[in-house]
Amino acid sequence: MNQPQTETKPEFSIHPKTVMGAISLTVANLDNQIEFYQKVMGFKLHWREGNKAGLGSGGKDLLLLTEEPNVKKYRGVTGLYHVAYLFPNRRELAIAVGRLFALKYPNAPTDHIMTKTTYLDDLEYNGIELYCESPEDGTWTFKDGKFESYRKDGSWSDGREALDVDALFDHLQEGDKLDAPVPPELKIGHVHLHVRDVDEAVEFYHGVIGFDIKGVAKPFQMGFVSAGGYHHHLGLNTWQGRGAPPPPPDAVGLRHFTIDLPTQAAYDEVVARVDAAGIPSNMTEAGLLLHDPSQNGVVLRVAS
Repeated sequence: MNQPQTETKPEFSIHPKTVMGAISLTVANLDNQIEFYQKVMGFKLHWREGNKAGLGSGGKDLLLLTEEPNVKKYRGVTGLYHVAYLFPNRRELAIAVGRLFALKYPNAPTDHIMTKTTYLDDLEYNGIELYCESPEDGTWTFKDGKFESYRKDGSWSDGREALDVDALFDHLQEGDKLDAPVPPELKIGHVHLHVRDVDEAVEFYHGVIGFDIKGVAKPFQMGFVSAGGYHHHLGLNTWQGRGAPPPPPDAVGLRHFTIDLPTQAAYDEVVARVDAAGIPSNMTEAGLLLHDPSQNGVVLRVAS
């Protein structure tokens, strides 16, 4: 029997149709990263102007890249743990994973029971998750401050099993090409951040932005928040160390991630809470930019 997820709501909640929008990264080598995301990930190059580019599945940009000189990767800092790209079904995920296998690109296929996934890094060690939903197989739960999974038959799982890749590849159909671009339905399902303090981050994303708390697992040093009952739109962890500082200015990695609000009214409600909390923000081409307590960049915008 599936166990219910712990969920806490304040007197307000972010609009239930809120989703994650584009993620923006600073990169050291734009040419190499564009080639990686096209060849290894199957992304389409939407545009390129000077030191900037936008990529995705042919519609709205999912990934924004900005090349900066003399930047490098830092460890032990806050920032991006991974950005998770959500595929519409197991067949499309199988094509993506099959492409990685064909290219012999390192990745870690994992069965989270209610999602099927693989993890990898891009060429500059930005974390990536590729996944599809599989709620018919079971669920996750946060119970007594612990993260657990239950299969559909009620049996317990740690939720981090090796994925049965052969079973995933059974979803491939004759004529499927591993070098095919990602499907137009591809979107960012969630973003997982390194933060300096999980409770502080949860308070910000719950108490100010308005996401609902799906659970906090103290033993795992992580928390999940979401909109509309989704298992998580944001993951928050202190795996780089409690009290980790933000990355220096010459770091590759996260510039900002985007929260897409479905209506102007929903956007205005969040902005009003940000202003009431005294959090600095400024309007940019991407949207309203602010920073969480760990100095991770957050853009708020009305979804187009």
